[in-house]
Amino acid sequence: MAWHPDPEPLRQLSGCLRDSLSGHNKTAQKQAEIMLAQAKSSPDINNYLTYLFSSSQVPPGLSYSPEEYHAVRSAAAIMLKNNIRTGYKAISPESLALVRSSVPLALQDKNASIRSYAGNVITEIVSRGGILGWPQILPELLALIGNDAGTVTPEAQEGAMAALAKVCEDNKRMLDKDYGGQRPLTFIIPKLISFTASDKPKIRSLALGSINVFIPQKPQALLISLDALLNCLFQLANDPSSDVRRQVCRAFVQIVEIRPDKILPHIEGLVDYMIAQQRKIEDEELACDAAEFWLTVGEHNELWESLGPYLHKIIPVLLESMVYSEEDIAMLEGGGDDADEEDRAEDIKPKFAKNKSTRTNANGEETEEAAPNGGYAKITGTEDDLDEGEIEEFDDDDDDDANPEDRWNLRKCSAAALDVFATDFKNPVFETILPYLMNNLKHDEWPYREAAVLALGAVAEGCMAVVTPHLPELVPYLISLLNDPEPLVRQITCWTLGRYSAWGASLNTPALRAQFFEPMMEGILMKMLDSNKRVQEAGASAFAHLEEKAGASVTPYCEPIIRQFVRCFEKYKDRNMFILYDCVQTLAEHVGHGLAQTQLIDLLMPALINRWHKVSDQSRELFPLLECLSYVATALAESFAPFAQPVFARCINIIHQNLEEYIAAVNNPILDTPEKDFLVTSLDLLSAIIQALEEKQSAALVSGSQPGLFGLLQFCMEDPENDVRQSSYALLGDCAKFVFPQLKPCLTTLLPILIQQLDLDSIIDEQLENGFSVINNACWSAGEISIQYGKGMEPYVPLLLRRYLEILGNPEVPKSVNENAAIALGRLGLENHQVMAPHIATFSEQFLKCISTVDYTIEKATAFKGFCLVVIDNPQAMEKDLARLFSAIARYKMEDGYKTPLTADLQQIFQHTLDLYKSLTDLNAFLTASVSNPDNNALRAKYAL
Repeated sequence: MAWHPDPEPLRQLSGCLRDSLSGHNKTAQKQAEIMLAQAKSSPDINNYLTYLFSSSQVPPGLSYSPEEYHAVRSAAAIMLKNNIRTGYKAISPESLALVRSSVPLALQDKNASIRSYAGNVITEIVSRGGILGWPQILPELLALIGNDAGTVTPEAQEGAMAALAKVCEDNKRMLDKDYGGQRPLTFIIPKLISFTASDKPKIRSLALGSINVFIPQKPQALLISLDALLNCLFQLANDPSSDVRRQVCRAFVQIVEIRPDKILPHIEGLVDYMIAQQRKIEDEELACDAAEFWLTVGEHNELWESLGPYLHKIIPVLLESMVYSEEDIAMLEGGGDDADEEDRAEDIKPKFAKNKSTRTNANGEETEEAAPNGGYAKITGTEDDLDEGEIEEFDDDDDDDANPEDRWNLRKCSAAALDVFATDFKNPVFETILPYLMNNLKHDEWPYREAAVLALGAVAEGCMAVVTPHLPELVPYLISLLNDPEPLVRQITCWTLGRYSAWGASLNTPALRAQFFEPMMEGILMKMLDSNKRVQEAGASAFAHLEEKAGASVTPYCEPIIRQFVRCFEKYKDRNMFILYDCVQTLAEHVGHGLAQTQLIDLLMPALINRWHKVSDQSRELFPLLECLSYVATALAESFAPFAQPVFARCINIIHQNLEEYIAAVNNPILDTPEKDFLVTSLDLLSAIIQALEEKQSAALVSGSQPGLFGLLQFCMEDPENDVRQSSYALLGDCAKFVFPQLKPCLTTLLPILIQQLDLDSIIDEQLENGFSVINNACWSAGEISIQYGKGMEPYVPLLLRRYLEILGNPEVPKSVNENAAIALGRLGLENHQVMAPHIATFSEQFLKCISTVDYTIEKATAFKGFCLVVIDNPQAMEKDLARLFSAIARYKMEDGYKTPLTADLQQIFQHTLDLYKSLTDLNAFLTASVSNPDNNALRAKYAL
């Protein structure tokens, strides 16, 4: 029997839905939200929402204006989508059937936003229920788009195409899976290609955009259709719709990455085409997508050389595109002496407490997180995605109405492309831009002057060798531009000087440093207190870059630097405070213990502690402040002790408060979920303090924490967010190293959680990189615990061995995680070798292969010692891996700097292992037959054989 709504609940629900979007009546809005939250428990709630959303006419018994009813339908669609997202499995089959039958009707609605909401709901159902949960939806959407029956309205075609585009974007992996011998993409891709011939520009654009979603995945269905797609792109290249041409540009950019051989034969035509599109400055998004082509090709090993013959065409277009447009200048006007003005809330968008991963930055440089100790250590969460000192000038921002300085645009993309070309081609690029620089660096009109300085900065990395002879003349001129009347010129000059700070820092005579480096450093430092806030930001960012390039050589200048930082703490408004913290932490990172001088501590710490007292526990400024203090604590070491207790206690309180708010939000959907960055940065600062202080001081802080640290850590280790768990396991390992007596009583609770985290099945496909960072830290902390806990690990040995072997045997696991797993496995053998010995044949090959790539450090020494102790307990089981073991011993470098009481006897352990096999077999004959001559000779030279 068909479902029908009861009039009274329908009336009440529709009123709540209307009021929930009523921005002018906050009381009604809040009351409506409470009632809607209560209504979620009703078994028929999704039926009512579906009914309201899919009914284009006001239902009988309700009285709304068209505007009011549109608000009701919109709110119903949003609530329905959210219910599906958070509680799909709890929805009854009958309700799901009603939703599936009704929502597609809304794709044919006259109102574009309702059609869009319908696409959102459809996508959510497919994402949660899978392709087989609604197998008919894809054929239904394709039939609507293609107008197979000839009766579909243009609105329905576009609505279905928009819905399919969302399904593709949100479920690209799912659509390329095998379902009973068939992959959905096998029939979707050809259909999408055919839809690009539609007479409706919206459908052409969305179809091509959907294809672009799949290109990076290289699905077989797309690869076999690639020639058809290329023909389609060439036909659409001059489409009257700029949206379509934008997707054409994006498609070519994507194909560069997966099949450069398909692009190479057409490179000349593509160069001319992209230049033509980039010059359509009336459509900046199209021009920017065209400019992305240079970035992508320039970074591609197989293609970049093909652009060489066309540099004379491309670079002038890049230079043209780097000049501020009249529209941008109009938007930027009025930003003069604004240093005393308060920041608007929307201007403050800090990006902290994020973890680095391999990426190409907007300057075309690949940056990568490099964990200390050669990659087999914990990965910390106290590093943001920006290179130190990098201006957020090249950050993407989705807000199209944002200040042009805050969003990725044609100007920035062109500068980034010039940077890449400079790295690729070097001298020819500088020779090409030199006349432009000569004509524009001293141009009377500031936009051309500014663009020339930007160009000079963009080529700094790639063309350093050819620019260097000009720098004794250019650098003083750039320093003079720091006083240019136009703030934007001062701003870009800071950035460009920062790019050349490596040259200044490399000058090796006092006279040259006094002539160039010190004025450069002073000039940038002074701009940190410019009368314009964006110049301040650029100055601070450039100075952080200079600190990184100069490293410890800035130590003699620490006092004037810190004095200027303190002035900035007094003057800065909220936004620039974030980059100021970056300056302080970069100084601490590179000067290190050189910062632990009484006069420097007396200058810096009062400013930081004053800010610490001003910033509330709810402020986003707390993220960078906590992060900064982590670096300062590490640099000051035991000198941080006077400041440690209140900082430690506040971190504990922030973690406790955040966890309570999270639990409350889980139980009450009306409450906002707290930001996890508060947890991440607090956990990281606790780690830094525990490492920095003397063991007795750290132990006292941990013992005295209220609530108890390890009770809170248990919750953080099980947090759904990868970043939180990553920092939790870093803290756990640090506690094992530095405060083990306090940690020990809690291990029976914490170790099972840790072992569960080592399960590779816990990593969701979409979060592989982040998930592996968590497993990396879990392995690292397990190894640290093994050293301290010794035989206490015995009950966990079988399960740990299984987890380590799963990691070591999986080809998708990153090298650094494999190395940490091997080290943890070896360390487990230090006190549990007898328990592990019967199983050695299952892990010896994987261990030896993995440990061979690890640098010779304490970590490797402890792991190798533990492994050899296992070998000694069961030497016969090593038969198939003996040659590999002997080669590893032969090549082992006994580094004096990495000897500790635990590893001092490693050479004797090796000797004992060899002696054991000497007594069991004809060792000399085995070595001659199975081990390479160099390894054989090394063994005989080092050990008494």
